Amino acid sequence: MKLGLGLYRHMLTRENFQFARQAGATHIVAHLVDYFKGGAKNPRDNQPTGTERGWGLAGDPDKLWSAEELIALRQNIEAEGLTLEAIENFDPAHWHDVLLDGPQKKAHLENCKTIIRHLGQAGIPIMGYNFSIAGVCGRTHQPYARGGAMSVGMEGPLDTPMSNGMAWNMVVDENAPAGNAPSATPEQLWQRLAEFLNEITPVAEAAGVKLALHPDDPPLPFMRGQPRLVYQPQLYQRVIDLKPSRANALEFCLGSLAEMTEGDIYESVEQYSRQQKLGYVHFRNVTGKVPFYRETFIDDGDIDMLRVLRILRKNNFDGVLIPDHTPQMSCSAPWHAGMAFAMGYMKAALQIIAQE
Repeated sequence: MKLGLGLYRHMLTRENFQFARQAGATHIVAHLVDYFKGGAKNPRDNQPTGTERGWGLAGDPDKLWSAEELIALRQNIEAEGLTLEAIENFDPAHWHDVLLDGPQKKAHLENCKTIIRHLGQAGIPIMGYNFSIAGVCGRTHQPYARGGAMSVGMEGPLDTPMSNGMAWNMVVDENAPAGNAPSATPEQLWQRLAEFLNEITPVAEAAGVKLALHPDDPPLPFMRGQPRLVYQPQLYQRVIDLKPSRANALEFCLGSLAEMTEGDIYESVEQYSRQQKLGYVHFRNVTGKVPFYRETFIDDGDIDMLRVLRILRKNNFDGVLIPDHTPQMSCSAPWHAGMAFAMGYMKAALQIIAQE
């Protein structure tokens, strides 16, 4: 198993690559979506939470990530002794009508194919994604963690309907008419995922890229009036069975899985790692279940992280683990300190597991 670090778009700098290497990472998971256009309520020094208008404005619908810029990013990361393992999340500007079943769906499926081909050309092996209409929403930012550290949690369900012009917790059309977006049914959403996988998986296979699906975050059956896909652990199996392929894999988020109201986290790790379906792992800890949970320091939640590592080792998982996000520490560099703590724990845990 390999230790990695996830970096948001504005954090993809030489200084942060050096920080990652100094903290023991060998791999990077990069976000190219800019989630931080929501102003003061969505500060850039922590994970995005946003407002009822989401994280802010999505990217440029006419500018896909090119092979050239992906190659340049990979080379910059490699120059600091690291490997670029994955890109995490499509920009909703490029594929929102795949999620919404809108009029640009065919063009947006082609966008996804082009992006996957560009990843293959750049030698980036994994594309992480979250197939969700409402996206990551409804989270709160408070001093939830040990010692009053700022962290993210949930204080109850978010039932406020999603506005027109939104998808995946971002604004994709600033000029959309007033009103709420129409709701889909769960089966409609599963059908949209099936069409996506049927169209994109052959392209990913040819490009040598794995598609890795994140479970719903927060994992509730509905958010903002829209259905969710993987809000219980067993629903991941439906995703795998929907399109059997080496390119149909999982972005395996321990925190999201532990927040689910059914299942056993260790049985889930066993089930999916035994099938060799894990793309990479979000190695973070939480306490509680939706719709009331808290993200904790990595050593302080409901998950026995060493037990998880032992299961992964037993099933020969050799991919990348990243902290994803973590509580912030009270100092002049809260994000870096929180990540350094998590990375140190993970580094030591991996050494313990290797010596057993």
